[in-house]
Amino acid sequence: MGVLEDLVRAREAYERREWVSAYRALSDLDDEALSPDDFVALASSAYLLGRRNDSVQALQRAFQAYLDREDVLGAVRAAYWLTTALWSGGETAIGNGWLARATRLLDGVEKDVVERGYLLELEAFGHVLRGEPGAALELAPGVTEYGRRFDDRDILSLGLILEGRLAIYSGRVPEGVRILDEAMAVVMAGSLSEVTAGQVYCAVVEACQEISDFGRAGQWTHALTTWCDDQPGLVAYTGQCAVHRGQLMRLQGAYAEALEELRRAVERYAATGGGPAVGLAQRERGDVLRLMGRYDDAAHAYAEAAAAGDEAQPGRALLRLARGGTEPAAASVRRLLDEVRDPIGRSRLLPAAVEILLADAAVDEADAAATELCGIAEAFGSPALHGAAGYASAAVALERGDGGGALAAGRPALTAWQGLTAPYEVARSRVLIGRALRLLGDEESATAELTQAREAFTALGARPAERAVAGLLGELRPPGGLSPREAEVLRLVAAGRTNPEIAAALVLSEKTVARHLSNIFTKLDVGSRTAAAAFAYEHRLV
Repeated sequence: MGVLEDLVRAREAYERREWVSAYRALSDLDDEALSPDDFVALASSAYLLGRRNDSVQALQRAFQAYLDREDVLGAVRAAYWLTTALWSGGETAIGNGWLARATRLLDGVEKDVVERGYLLELEAFGHVLRGEPGAALELAPGVTEYGRRFDDRDILSLGLILEGRLAIYSGRVPEGVRILDEAMAVVMAGSLSEVTAGQVYCAVVEACQEISDFGRAGQWTHALTTWCDDQPGLVAYTGQCAVHRGQLMRLQGAYAEALEELRRAVERYAATGGGPAVGLAQRERGDVLRLMGRYDDAAHAYAEAAAAGDEAQPGRALLRLARGGTEPAAASVRRLLDEVRDPIGRSRLLPAAVEILLADAAVDEADAAATELCGIAEAFGSPALHGAAGYASAAVALERGDGGGALAAGRPALTAWQGLTAPYEVARSRVLIGRALRLLGDEESATAELTQAREAFTALGARPAERAVAGLLGELRPPGGLSPREAEVLRLVAAGRTNPEIAAALVLSEKTVARHLSNIFTKLDVGSRTAAAAFAYEHRLV
């Protein structure tokens, strides 16, 4: 077969999105047989197959081939993609060098061309990388305008992604979501390069996850999965796809399936260079394992996340709390609350902060965090955040002994989580409702709610939550010969509560609390609250 026939077959494979065949065929041909566009096709095929270094080398050859043909605009585009690839790989300085070359070339072009929009997108994204979102936000509409004016859907969609995500980060969440939906409409209409389409898919799903818009995230994750499945051999973006599927599986209570998806994500990210993306996948694994009570495995996953550059919070703090480390967990969450100032970051942190601060008896701090979360949920308009905010408010009300307030906040939270088919969160909300009903004296209704919650946790394999509810139902015989009420008192002692605080939480007199403590010390043969708390942690009463 002649060189021309081989080249035609390679080009046809690329057009059919057969990336393995296209990459092999184009790689086998001598450079002299390839046009600049063929080098770009080779670079795209290599990138989509996870061969980043090969992609960068092909783009460098494309750049020079365009220059040899005096195609300045083609060279600028090659330099644009080189800059993008190098920045994403952490090679910022080298990428900046290619951006400078592209800028110098474009300075010699007198007329206005769409390539100026591409370099404007890099300028805006550079501001994002340097932590200057305000400057990026000023430039983003100009990027989109270039796409509309020159009918270039690649730069149009990239500009919309930039505008949408920056709007979200600036607090204009509904507007940002609307812009992201427009970007996806451009993708669904077709005519984008595969590299750009993949970037848009992943950026939109990631943004939906960040603002807890799980309904929209589910729809776009399904579309991304279909898009990936239609391209045999595709490696790029499949890691992100697996992470997003794993996140949704966790929400829906499919823990074993979620762990498998996240394991695949780690493998796929590793195949494309690893880095922070591996940290994200490991953090998500840690969260699933923690809910299942596999604490050692969760700790290992969080450590792997940290090694890849992800702090793995607030999951690590919640794990510390689950293992009895209330004080270090509270210290971590207070430090995070001081550091994380953006609304998106705080929306992900505040639910855990409320839980940990309540365990640390910092009710006023927890109340402030719950109030802030309610405000963010209102601004974002996210059902999941409304559910989380309602749960947080109900938990604070319970801690204050306000059964009516807990019920008023807990029931809307339950409804929100039911609408998202989130069985773990539904069951947690039922626990709060059950405790509120018990506080109000309606034991029969309380038992019904708690029983449903226990059954749900059992089905999910969420062992710590199942055990806690069983204790509330009196189904577990407390260790050390303790009565259920004495076990309740001991849990609060281990959480650092004073006698007056325990009395308020359990609606008892301080004299009764003191009597319970005396009985506890006798039964456990201990002489201090510290020793009693150590027993509670050792026997997982807390």
